[in-house]
Amino acid sequence: MQALSRKFASGLAASLLLTGSVAIAAKNPMVGGAAMYSTKDIIDNAVNSRDHTTLVAAVKAAGLVDTLKGPGPFTVFAPTNAAFAKLPKGTVDSLLEPENKAMLTKVLTYHVVAGRMTAAEIAANAKAHGGKAMLTTVEGEKLTAWKDKAGGWWLTDAKGGKAKITIANVMQSNGVIHVVDTVLMP
Repeated sequence: MQALSRKFASGLAASLLLTGSVAIAAKNPMVGGAAMYSTKDIIDNAVNSRDHTTLVAAVKAAGLVDTLKGPGPFTVFAPTNAAFAKLPKGTVDSLLEPENKAMLTKVLTYHVVAGRMTAAEIAANAKAHGGKAMLTTVEGEKLTAWKDKAGGWWLTDAKGGKAKITIANVMQSNGVIHVVDTVLMP
């Protein structure tokens, strides 16, 4: 009976995510084919996700590994490989060049908010502010979080670009990751 209840709960959570609702993540949700463990830090989990190899390479190139392995806490809006692939051809390669480390760092830190903000906390912040939560990134500029009519949560960047939160509340020992489908630009 307990196994059946777990299967039902997993199916319900998956259904909510597929319909655009932000659901509370399972204890060890799967991201990029790997279980994400709340006992591991952001980097130790991210390196196991096959959907985040570009992000991991970028974090290494920017010298941010030690920071994201630190105590935090951090809220990371983690773009997938497919999100990086949406950028104009050559952008990722250019950002990874040593002479562009400052710009790469700016882009990456624009995806990080100090503190641990769960989906419920983002939603409460938005509700308290007329439907939009203004989040200050570590980079210093703002992201706007908002809910669409279908119940999906989005982020709008400083340039008007939009990223959908596809997997919310991937809890880490030093924060939380929300997977996004587009790279945000400061």
